[in-house]
Amino acid sequence: QVQLVESGGGLVQPGGSLRLSCTASGLTLDYWTISWFRQAPGREREGVSCISSDGDITYYSDTVKGRFTISRDNAKNTVYLQMNSLKNEDTAIYYCATDSPACEVAAGIINASGLWGQGTQVTVSS
Repeated sequence: QVQLVESGGGLVQPGGSLRLSCTASGLTLDYWTISWFRQAPGREREGVSCISSDGDITYYSDTVKGRFTISRDNAKNTVYLQMNSLKNEDTAIYYCATDSPACEVAAGIINASGLWGQGTQVTVSS
């Protein structure tokens, strides 16, 4: 079964950190650009970050730039999102998904379907 599985979400205080993981099964991530999206209740889905298959291209939304870092370990078939200096407004369900080679879905340039994970909840609250 081809799927992406997110993990690492949880409850954290403002200013804290979390690391999300996106692990693929039935799919070799070496060839895929992977993006992280988030959606909070009542808000539109937001492309947060993206990394190309070789790691040469990365994208961050303005809302997370300087706080979040995306990386990948193709040997582990996993993409990570390190989230530091978390704010209340980072609270959302975080999803990973396949993207175009130039991170166009995450950047909002195109709207295309891909393979999505089931999401992991991140709650930032004191």
